[in-house]
Amino acid sequence: MTARRTLTLVMLGLALGLAACGRKAPLDSPYEAAVDARKEAERNDQPVPPAPEKPVEDRPFILDGLL
Repeated sequence: MTARRTLTLVMLGLALGLAACGRKAPLDSPYEAAVDARKEAERNDQPVPPAPEKPVEDRPFILDGLL
């Protein structure tokens, strides 16, 4: 029974440890990702993707305060 408990704790520790892996930074919007991809293509002398359209400015909504 102790081997099973130990194995369960080890597996739980591994799962928690692997769940924490990733990039610690704010998320990129699709516009920012497209601009970055365009800059990287220019640096690497590759075909440049089309210029992304600027996103529409976010307008406040009356119920935003409730969220």
